[in-house]
Amino acid sequence: RFRAGTGAESALETLRLTEYAARLGYDAALVRTPFFYKPQLKPANILAFYRTVADHSPIPILIYSVPVFTGYDMPPDLVIELANHPNIIGIKESGGDAVKIRRMVEGTKHIKRNATVTATFAAVTPRMIRAAQSESSGESPELVSIGVLSERASGGYAGTPAAGRPAEQGAANPSSSSGLKTRQKEVGFQVLAGTAQRLLPGLEAGAVGAVLAFATPAPTACYEIYTAWKEGDAKLAREKQERVSASATRVGS
Repeated sequence: RFRAGTGAESALETLRLTEYAARLGYDAALVRTPFFYKPQLKPANILAFYRTVADHSPIPILIYSVPVFTGYDMPPDLVIELANHPNIIGIKESGGDAVKIRRMVEGTKHIKRNATVTATFAAVTPRMIRAAQSESSGESPELVSIGVLSERASGGYAGTPAAGRPAEQGAANPSSSSGLKTRQKEVGFQVLAGTAQRLLPGLEAGAVGAVLAFATPAPTACYEIYTAWKEGDAKLAREKQERVSASATRVGS
């Protein structure tokens, strides 16, 4: 899924950028925590910030907690409360604290939502729909650019409905409008690890996946950690984790 970073200190500015990202065809918005006005970073204000954005956003919101850069560590209790919002689908937790990840996973277990997925469990996105339509019409499959999607979405967001939002809000029905074979899958609140150096501890604590900067220069190395963990090979997963930790720290710095 293509995520656009739209977080700003103002909820209204964040929403403006999020709406623009939706028009460009992005699937979700990655919204970092506000951080500049430290005296105002109180629970009630953080809740109001994210709820304001999520209430009006045409695409799902993914919370982004990155305390190493913001100096503000999103408390797990706030994340658990925000997880109940139907348009807040998960968090990228870049603090690397396995205890915090476990707390968030445990506190959001009750959340169950339906998502449209393919036979291989991949989330259906506007780019997938466009590619399937091209293939079914005899055109050569091609990578669909964000620019092409923005042309399609100029009259509104052309993707699947945001989690919990009714389909009548102008979203396309991927099953009927493309050749994709889809089904409904029950998913929970998505807690994602955000740092390659702590990927394995995050997965062991209950994270369902990761969004990693280090996966840009070294995607296979990161994926091997996930695969080994998924297959239950703890020894191999640790070896793969140790292999990338020093490099990820160096590249990130």
